[in-house]
Amino acid sequence: MSRIGKLSIAIPAGVSLTFENRVLTVKGPKGTLTREMKTDKIDVKVEDGQIKLTTLDDAKETGALHGLYRALLAGMVKGVYEGFTKSLEVKGVGWKVQKQGNKLIMNVGYSHPIEFTEPEGIKIDCPTQTDINVSGIDKVLVGQVAADLRAVRVPEPYHGYGIRYKGEHIEHKEGKTSGKGKK
Repeated sequence: MSRIGKLSIAIPAGVSLTFENRVLTVKGPKGTLTREMKTDKIDVKVEDGQIKLTTLDDAKETGALHGLYRALLAGMVKGVYEGFTKSLEVKGVGWKVQKQGNKLIMNVGYSHPIEFTEPEGIKIDCPTQTDINVSGIDKVLVGQVAADLRAVRVPEPYHGYGIRYKGEHIEHKEGKTSGKGKK
């Protein structure tokens, strides 16, 4: 049995869960999320304000899925109650980002500005010209959009220019040396 899967999930006030035909639906103040469970060997029960997942057999694969679905369900509950946010920062001389309608316009060292359209269910904010905040209720989608934005200009190791997660440490490399003193 999975150690993660054994843990129960507390249901905050205002959040409801339904489990029918192997489809989980979580509703909360920020929205609704649904996910289909690919296995019928895991059962979901709501007892005393807690969500408990139980396995119906002792197979190794079921144990792995037990922990996976518990983690996904915990993310769904947190998402509809609080939401998720990823913050990125832009580092580079003259580089800036700005929001126009539902598009993010990025001037990040290319000969042309890069336009990125907000996907459904995601909100992109630019509090300053060098900061980007990605928020939404789906943890997976927020992480994927943040990764896509970072991939526009991955931080390089010599000067550190690029789009990075807030607080991300970029290991700097030493540049070329002049070669003086070598024979």
